[in-house]
Amino acid sequence: MNEKKEIETQTPTHQTRAFKNFPMVPRVVFGKGSFNQLGSILMPRRKNADAPMIFLVDDVFEGTDLVNRLPLIFQDKLIFISADEEPKTDQVDALVQQIQEEYSEAPSGIIGIGGGTLLDLSKAVSIMLNNQGSAADYQGWDLVRRPAYYHVGIPTISGTGAEVSRTTVLSGPKRKLGINSDYSTFDQVLLDPDLTIGVPKDQWFYTGMDCYIHCIESLSGTFLNAFSQSYGEISLQLCREVFLDALTPEESRDKLMMASWHGGMSIAYSQVGVAHAMSYGLSFVLGVKHGIGNCLVFQHLEKFYPEGVAEFHRMKQKHGISLPHGLCAALNDYEMDRMIDISLGMTPLWENALGSNWKERISREQLEEIYRKI
Repeated sequence: MNEKKEIETQTPTHQTRAFKNFPMVPRVVFGKGSFNQLGSILMPRRKNADAPMIFLVDDVFEGTDLVNRLPLIFQDKLIFISADEEPKTDQVDALVQQIQEEYSEAPSGIIGIGGGTLLDLSKAVSIMLNNQGSAADYQGWDLVRRPAYYHVGIPTISGTGAEVSRTTVLSGPKRKLGINSDYSTFDQVLLDPDLTIGVPKDQWFYTGMDCYIHCIESLSGTFLNAFSQSYGEISLQLCREVFLDALTPEESRDKLMMASWHGGMSIAYSQVGVAHAMSYGLSFVLGVKHGIGNCLVFQHLEKFYPEGVAEFHRMKQKHGISLPHGLCAALNDYEMDRMIDISLGMTPLWENALGSNWKERISREQLEEIYRKI
């Protein structure tokens, strides 16, 4: 009897803690040539002949064979979009208005084909087609009230993790901040490594480093847990193979696409950190694109990520990458203050990087010192 009582007292009690119930992409296709299956994937999701599929495609593919392979039928719409600038809330609003004015019937779905810019735009458009107001109204965490329309993500460059994340990063009139919502996550993702053939080397490196930095920040953050760690460690190992080992082009394409997927999964249940928080300021004030922005900041973050920064420099040297410099040297006080304000507004990122007392561990002067080096 005493033995039984002792065992009972050692039984753990259930506590009323709320765990994050985040969404995952429900369907994914991976493989060389899998893009050819897009038509059969979309067919069951077509409502009728008058409800189009809207294809948002990076304009770098205009006039290429990829366009001829798109399964355009019925009233489908193809819209080419430049990825020279990162997506903006007013751009999303304009696309939504264009679609609504052209079609009396709601679309069957939105298909984004391109890098992070096109994937984030397609997420945002699919959300705003079924929600009132401007995309700027939904910049933040869990503000979306109605489900997005069916949307498909097809990356043509690897590293951003946008294909798997619940975030659609947008620059608005006041800030650069994502629509962070369970409704952002794609209903279908198609991963065809062959679509990344021909990516310029600099862009390949910058976007791949976005993934690498995801992993470094996630794995060293205060939000780290076994879920994030398992995905982050796989992604980090794949990044090291791609950027430090001798791989064939095909092996490199396959592995980086998987690194991007796992890196995106890693931050889904944790967060990124200092480099991403500061790159938001660079992007908003100077228009610096996300991948290179992370690289520009990360190279100066030895204090926060010493081993990761040292490895980053080895990767950069191996691939002969030279980063621009002097971007922030001539900024006036207003521009610098705006850049710092944007960065410090990314509270979850700073909490992950430095803990709940992060405001006591980082100062505006420290951020300005780093920015001035860029």
